[in-house]
Amino acid sequence: MRKLLVAIAMLVSISVIAQKNKTMEKVNFKSNGVKLTGEIFYPENYNKSEKYPAIIVTGAWTTVKEQMPTLYAKELSKKGFITLVFDFSGWGESKGDERYLEDPERKTADIVAAAEYMKSRSDVAPKQLGGLGVCASSGYMVKAYAENALNSVALVAPWLHNEAIATPVYGGEESVKNLIAMGDKAQKEYEATGKLQVITAASTSDENSLMYQAPYYTEEDRGLIAAYDNKFNVASWRPWLTFDAIQYADKIPGKVLFVESESMALPQGSTAFKAIAGDMVESVNLPEVTQFDFYDQAEPVEKSVNSVAEFMTRELK
Repeated sequence: MRKLLVAIAMLVSISVIAQKNKTMEKVNFKSNGVKLTGEIFYPENYNKSEKYPAIIVTGAWTTVKEQMPTLYAKELSKKGFITLVFDFSGWGESKGDERYLEDPERKTADIVAAAEYMKSRSDVAPKQLGGLGVCASSGYMVKAYAENALNSVALVAPWLHNEAIATPVYGGEESVKNLIAMGDKAQKEYEATGKLQVITAASTSDENSLMYQAPYYTEEDRGLIAAYDNKFNVASWRPWLTFDAIQYADKIPGKVLFVESESMALPQGSTAFKAIAGDMVESVNLPEVTQFDFYDQAEPVEKSVNSVAEFMTRELK
């Protein structure tokens, strides 16, 4: 009997140590019936009987969870937050038939589903759930925030556009019209045949790729990792180009943090959003930091994480 009691005590002790040393867990949840795959990162000395503030982290367009979302999520977990990264519907490890589609509406719905999943967890304080959007997913995060899915939001290198901002970026009215027509044609073909019209997302040699010779995405020691789909569904053009993130500037229910720079890809979008939102936006400026350096370079990431952690600690109280 004594030996049995000692064995049970050892197992309990091992279980407690395992809980405290737990750092990551693979999880699944559903968005509009589609099974999404994500990863949870736990703070140091995690105890499943406690409730923690939490942050959902999403990345730039065409990316998967293993890229900049995981980097930021790991660092924020070290600050005491439970963090979640996940692949959007049709991307990475997640299910979804119409793959590689950069659809802001669908991606926002996935963020809302991720928020519902996080709030259902026994180790998450449901009124202390934040969202961090990097680059393109910034617009999706503020939309989810405006829909009251999240308790606070921070954006790093935010890409926020409406039609007026996107049109010159994509070559003017005629160019945008042609891209949308191309996307509509691809969508009709998919609906008729189930066949996707897909191009390479990033390449150093393919001039027809979405991001020709773009840094980060084309570098194997940075964003060009094995998990990266590196594909873009041409049917994305209409939902992407007609998305209006600026409209949510006067609909957000609380403050938003921008970690930004005049050297990022779309500072004019940030300026337009702040002009409407006013003091609802707190801004941290990191001079001369480029868009891609926000994704993975040590100093900008450290400063961004520190700013986000400080903001979330205050706003999620």
